[in-house]
Amino acid sequence: MNPWLFLLAAIVTEVMGTSVMKLASGEAPITGHLAMYVLITLSYYCLARAVEHIPLGVAYALWEALGLLLIALVGLTLFAESLSLWQWLGMLLLLSGIALLKVGTRDSADEQGEAS
Repeated sequence: MNPWLFLLAAIVTEVMGTSVMKLASGEAPITGHLAMYVLITLSYYCLARAVEHIPLGVAYALWEALGLLLIALVGLTLFAESLSLWQWLGMLLLLSGIALLKVGTRDSADEQGEAS
């Protein structure tokens, strides 16, 4: 399986696991905790599979940054949370960092291909 798909799965399951923390802290504590632990475990498994082929620093940075962005969006849409102007700026900087990481990863792969 494509390592980038494992990374995407790691990000999605981490966001889902973090999102159900609200259930664990309130309405359905047993179900919430169970779902949270299963999803976070699955997220780490997928991340481990992704780093077999993606540099660890790149994979972890993308996992963390995209996870933060998506969790913020979940908070905005599902839990009626808000973000300040500074927090929105931070999100913009995260997106910029993700774009730079992706470009740097592509450039690094191109350089390795030329060296072969």
